[in-house]
Amino acid sequence: MLSKSMIEDVLDEACLRGADFAEVYDENTFLQETQLNQEEIEQSLTGRECGVGIRVFKGDSCYYGYTNEKSEGVIQRLTRDLTKSMKDGSMTGDFVKSGSVPGNFRMRDGLFEKKNYTMGKETALASAMPLGRRLEPAKLAIRAGMAYDEEIVRMRVKLTDMEQLVQIANTEGIYVQDQRVKTRLYMTSFAQSGTDLQSGYYGPGAMRGHDYYDRIDVEAAAREASRQAKTILHARECQGGQMSVVVDNGFGGLLFHEACGHSLEATVIARDSSEFCGKLGTQVASDVVTLVDDGSIPNEWGSLHVDDEGMPTQRNVLIEQGILKSYLVDQLNGQRAKLAPTGSARRQNYKYIPTARMTNTYIAPGDHAPEEIIGATEHGLYVRTINGGSVDPATGDFNFSAGECYMIEHGRIGMPVRGVTLIGNGGSVLKKVDMVGNDFDLRQGYCFASSGALFIDAGQPTVRISSMTVGGIG
Repeated sequence: MLSKSMIEDVLDEACLRGADFAEVYDENTFLQETQLNQEEIEQSLTGRECGVGIRVFKGDSCYYGYTNEKSEGVIQRLTRDLTKSMKDGSMTGDFVKSGSVPGNFRMRDGLFEKKNYTMGKETALASAMPLGRRLEPAKLAIRAGMAYDEEIVRMRVKLTDMEQLVQIANTEGIYVQDQRVKTRLYMTSFAQSGTDLQSGYYGPGAMRGHDYYDRIDVEAAAREASRQAKTILHARECQGGQMSVVVDNGFGGLLFHEACGHSLEATVIARDSSEFCGKLGTQVASDVVTLVDDGSIPNEWGSLHVDDEGMPTQRNVLIEQGILKSYLVDQLNGQRAKLAPTGSARRQNYKYIPTARMTNTYIAPGDHAPEEIIGATEHGLYVRTINGGSVDPATGDFNFSAGECYMIEHGRIGMPVRGVTLIGNGGSVLKKVDMVGNDFDLRQGYCFASSGALFIDAGQPTVRISSMTVGGIG
């Protein structure tokens, strides 16, 4: 990693050349990904990526550049190029509006002493393991998934291990180093009847080392993927319409991640292009809804010790009993919108500018048992898994593809259905949540947006939306 004296020289150089603020982001990442089709290795990737990103602010502009060469000459030249663009007004870097920033100064007192964040002593690094031992959980999953039922014809499993070390310093005196270790097992099961082939998926992961697999039941997770595949294989096509929708706990929380989470990020708030702009302190959801984003939960897949601007992550209550309390805020967009940063700045790697993004986002548990919620639903749809979707943050309009689903008739779960889409508006859906369960769970995923692909958790207890548009064949 870069030395303290070298970082101070870069920050000094930027300030002396007129920058109002400067930041150095130094990264060293080791990644291993191995995909097995049945028990044969189908694809394998092992690599190390190192690089440095330099960010400077001037007035209302942000200039960013990066390099994968860490020599002092290259980094100083990158800094000079950025400040030259800044003075010329040429937009070789990304342009982001901001508000007032610290005045031009030289770092006479230097950086603070570095604060180090590390993983626990029990963390077992996959990079130190022989390949055979590292692949044991994947092979165990394949055998268990294949044994679930005779209609399961194939298992594809990917094992991902990441070890990342980042160093972040800026002209406000922040100087931190964060060790981040992630591991995840992606299990896809395929069920077939005649020419009809359907899949099920389960993907547990954590901010832990390979010791994570001693804490979970890999075989049960694989059987869950196979159960989903077999269920969807024999489901009938969904008849669409307007109806109540009950969303299962866990990754059902992706619905709210997409439907309203992105609209609460300062990335869109600062541009005045969110449906939630100017609504702090007002009621935006039913009073049974509390929405939280918390990047500080120990060992969760979406967690970090510090965000990608060096600020410790924290629990941010976004909506409390229906009242909008906070947004997710990074430094630059916070300055523009006159909001304090919330430890929510994130980026995929040194090639991206950090911006406000979600971490572990969830609906807090309520008072109802899941059976009570289903029993109170005369006619509707029960959604167990959501595959993914998209949202327009400006309007809140969304569209999701659902996986395993069932019709609810007279308070009972009926036949499975497939081909389901969920269509609606984030602000509208929040107000139509009328029952929240007590069976809270978090699940793992990825979020793709302007600062790259990021590991996130989405979660909730069982939730009922009183009325929603369900797309199907009719």
